[in-house]
Amino acid sequence: MKVGVSTYSLYRPIQSGEITVLEAIDKIAEMGGEHVEIVPIGYTLTDNPELVDQIVAKAKEVGIDISNYAIYANFGVDSEEEVAQEIERVKKEVDIAARLSVKLMRHDVAGRKDTSIKQFNSEVERLANACRQVADYAAQYGITTSVENHGYYIQASDRVQTLVQAVDRPNFKTTLDVGNFMCVDEDPVVAVQKNLPFASIVHIKDFYLRHASQNPGEGWFKTASGNYLRGAIAGHGDINLRESIRAVKASGFDGYLSIEFEGMEDAYQGTRIGMENVKRIWDEV
Repeated sequence: MKVGVSTYSLYRPIQSGEITVLEAIDKIAEMGGEHVEIVPIGYTLTDNPELVDQIVAKAKEVGIDISNYAIYANFGVDSEEEVAQEIERVKKEVDIAARLSVKLMRHDVAGRKDTSIKQFNSEVERLANACRQVADYAAQYGITTSVENHGYYIQASDRVQTLVQAVDRPNFKTTLDVGNFMCVDEDPVVAVQKNLPFASIVHIKDFYLRHASQNPGEGWFKTASGNYLRGAIAGHGDINLRESIRAVKASGFDGYLSIEFEGMEDAYQGTRIGMENVKRIWDEV
């Protein structure tokens, strides 16, 4: 098991131009990160092979793994032509993942304004077919692709499982985010336990939670049922993170734990403290 950081955790200083993604990798290593997850927010890798090679060289220089490549995608579009175009675009992102020498890649699957189970059931096979084509393409590189539980539409544990089982490929799994189940008002610990058998990588995230009747004001967003969430330093929030990590460890999971910090605190401090907490909790449970 290795604990590291998603570059998403440092997207604010990256996006502002304060640091580059290469400098972010330096900082992650300095914090004690054992791997870096590449999430192109605040920078792009498409048609930028030089930066891809620089990321590989930088990770090697500081002695950490590149664990996962995580990108946006949406197969929940209304025409077969659009779906086909998106599949081909995501395949090109798979080529980038191969150039990064990663064996794991997360791509989004679909986002819909209508997040109902009726809508999901109506197109799950179509979405699965798209994921299947990408997974089959990624297999030539030995890459496992995955869906993350986020975006409201394919976020609940049962929907994630339904998609993974419909795709029915050994190299298609889930990027298991221990915090994101809260966005659809699901008990995070129970949901983690349900989806652990399908996990390729685990995201560690924490949230503060307030009931729908207690609007806390600026800086919060709503869950599917109208409760309020705000990003927290891992270990500081209202998620029972200790029990989720206990479940991950008890399952025998021996892959990457990736810190995703999206709180209001300083990005460097929030990321560092969160990673230290996760390492300590892992040793304690």
